Amino acid sequence: MKKLENKVAIITGGADGIGKAAVTRFAHEGASVSIWDLNEEKGNQLANELKEKGFDVGFQKVNTASYQEVENAANELFAAKGHIDILVNNAGITRDSTLKKMTPESWQQVIDVNLTGVFNCTKIVSAYMTEQQYGRIINTSSVVALYGNFGQTNYVASKAAVIGMTKTLARELGRKGITVNAVAPGFIATEMVAKMPENVLQGMRDKTPVGRLGKPEEIASAYLFLASEEAAFINGTVLSVDGGITI
Repeated sequence: MKKLENKVAIITGGADGIGKAAVTRFAHEGASVSIWDLNEEKGNQLANELKEKGFDVGFQKVNTASYQEVENAANELFAAKGHIDILVNNAGITRDSTLKKMTPESWQQVIDVNLTGVFNCTKIVSAYMTEQQYGRIINTSSVVALYGNFGQTNYVASKAAVIGMTKTLARELGRKGITVNAVAPGFIATEMVAKMPENVLQGMRDKTPVGRLGKPEEIASAYLFLASEEAAFINGTVLSVDGGITI
């Protein structure tokens, strides 16, 4: 039996990068997957490609920073499927600069998506999970949340807050049959990262004890594990998937 057979999963930021890898992996493991993203072109393209292969995947255009949009999308999905079992809060953005150059707008944009978006999705979707006394919530933090990073005050603050939120919600929701965990990726070779200058990429490799960048599929595998029954007794943890960079 596939690990996510008959489960309904939401993956935010699922049109590209790590999210795309997660959508693909979850679909192959039997889940009915809803991609929540703002990129209609890429989201629909991925959903259609997987549908053609026989997988149950759909796309919903959702700005997770908007409480109303999240509520509408969740209501629509629940009406169509009758249950929501898994939420992967994967969506995230960066607006990097030093504190001196960081604008209030770039600070707020990152907080809105990376932190408020996680709150919105979790608050709304967990209500459905509570009713059925079952749920798996996986939040995406980052290796930089654990030790900081130059020029990323907004991003690091949002991802560190996600860890605190994860641990608190694990305490609140655990007795309702819902586990809440976080994954903290290291340097991952997404399409966006691959476009960086080679000297920057080499610097990332040099900092990572295993000597390479991670693959989006490796983060997707961590999501899958935490969403599966194999992780039923894991709650409130932060799983670093970083090649040992935090050692």
